[in-house]
Amino acid sequence: MKDKITKTNEEWRDTLTPEQYRITREKGTERPFTGEYVLLKKKGRYECVACGNELFSSDSKYDSGSGWPSFWEPVSPEKIGTERDTSLGMVRTEVVCDRCGAHLGHVFEDGPQPTGLRYCINSVALEFVEEEGGESGT
Repeated sequence: MKDKITKTNEEWRDTLTPEQYRITREKGTERPFTGEYVLLKKKGRYECVACGNELFSSDSKYDSGSGWPSFWEPVSPEKIGTERDTSLGMVRTEVVCDRCGAHLGHVFEDGPQPTGLRYCINSVALEFVEEEGGESGT
């Protein structure tokens, strides 16, 4: 992606709420089942709260029972990046916004087909943009 966004920590603090900053810039995690979008069933798209990069569609959202919004694929592989995460004494794959580097959550290999992946994403890291057409099937 050619339009990368780079800001200082102070600039990020000026544009994000304290909780958004903690999650997206300090690699925090919201408590399970507390996020705004975990049970959302509306049709639309999920964008990065920090930069507006379109990341996920409600078409790939599903209820994983994990307590976080879960998706089986991003809108495009180029929209996200992954990094090895060895925090908390385990090895996981962190998911970041490719445009601004915001921490979004983690991806696991226990999701539904066709990808078999579960992108487990913090609601605080997302902004939902609703489409006309009502409720989705998830």
